[in-house]
Amino acid sequence: MLNKELFEAQLSELPLYIYHFFDPKTLEFTDRVRWICEHECPMYGTSWACPPAVGSVTHCRAKCRGFENALLISTIAEVADIANIEETLATRPDHEAVTNEVRDLMRGHGIEPYVLSTESCAECERCAYLDGLPCRNPERMHPCVESHGINILPLIEELGLCFQYGENMVTWFSLLLY
Repeated sequence: MLNKELFEAQLSELPLYIYHFFDPKTLEFTDRVRWICEHECPMYGTSWACPPAVGSVTHCRAKCRGFENALLISTIAEVADIANIEETLATRPDHEAVTNEVRDLMRGHGIEPYVLSTESCAECERCAYLDGLPCRNPERMHPCVESHGINILPLIEELGLCFQYGENMVTWFSLLLY
């Protein structure tokens, strides 16, 4: 059982912009998001963290809605030019590190969260998926939110949160379901 008061005190020590607990049954799943993965993302079919390896949107919906609780976390980073994709993506590892810290805090409370984060997993230089082998680091691999067909914008709006915090601010989100 999560000691929420202690956990929130621990969260307040991390460089999170926001965090919010919510019911995972409120997540919106759509095949449109998955279509974008399949047709516009170069990582499609190359990683255990991406479709089709994560399963169908129906499978992902059932898995996520099988959890009783969820935590949305967000970090922001300022960049000189938001249009510079390399500079923008260079802020991702810091968010992933914070996501891992939150995951580890939850583990310290005896909870093993299912973590959905940003982009594709980058734990290994070459994903075992490409060789037809099981994931080498399943305890560290986080599928991305979009890989599950989750449209996160309605959740952000429902919670009264902002998505854009300024012209050159990068906003990252992760979900930890438990």
